[in-house]
Amino acid sequence: MKVRTGPGKPAAPKAAPGKSGAAAPAKSAAGPAVASRPRPARPGSPAQPEDRTHSPSTVRLFYALKVPTEVAAPLAQVQSRLKGNWRSVRADQMHVTLAYLPAVPPARVGDLKALGLRLMGERAPMDLRLRGTGYFPNEGSPRVWFVKVEADGLDELAAELRAGIQELGLETDDLNFKAHITLARKKGPAPRVPPLTFDLGWQASGAALMRSILRKTGPIYETESSFRFQGSRSRPRPISPSAPDDISGQEAHQETP
Repeated sequence: MKVRTGPGKPAAPKAAPGKSGAAAPAKSAAGPAVASRPRPARPGSPAQPEDRTHSPSTVRLFYALKVPTEVAAPLAQVQSRLKGNWRSVRADQMHVTLAYLPAVPPARVGDLKALGLRLMGERAPMDLRLRGTGYFPNEGSPRVWFVKVEADGLDELAAELRAGIQELGLETDDLNFKAHITLARKKGPAPRVPPLTFDLGWQASGAALMRSILRKTGPIYETESSFRFQGSRSRPRPISPSAPDDISGQEAHQETP
């Protein structure tokens, strides 16, 4: 799809000539002008509205399930269908966000590691399944392209993490949890990709506390701490036939950090 650009800026009007034909210099009764110092860029500028609560004295963290290579690789292949101003998420950065903390004092990171150890240690390994793709906040005005993720106990784990974070007196989002993997973010005019479904899944043996670092090319994620699921697995429930995916707009309450 061609991207139209707006008309160029009109030429600046010519300065009125003085008596000698040259532009008359500006008069100043206070002597020569003094150049003003440039203002430093503020963290969380309008170009990155999701960083409003972040400051240099805090860090941006989130609990997540990392996507293994054998699942991330085929997801990266379908990113080749993106056209226009979509920015793909790197395969090694793909994850499922469980809880997001936009502004954490560094001194409290240890409390979050302890919370992760306690909650994850009680959990059994999870069997995750991918479903269909969708758009956030909706298909009509997409900003994020994602694939839905399902697993028994996933919603409960996310709720327990958020409750634990609140008990620590730390800030987390109050948005509805919708498990997903972000595939790309739209940075300008771009066509949508038709719906896709996947016959993919993996067994998650643990989770991680991740740090989100903003860059001009997009956020990057670093692992602060890893946690293993050490609970015993219960007998799996029979899988009943499910209705076709209807995930249009379901992401309207959550976006990956």
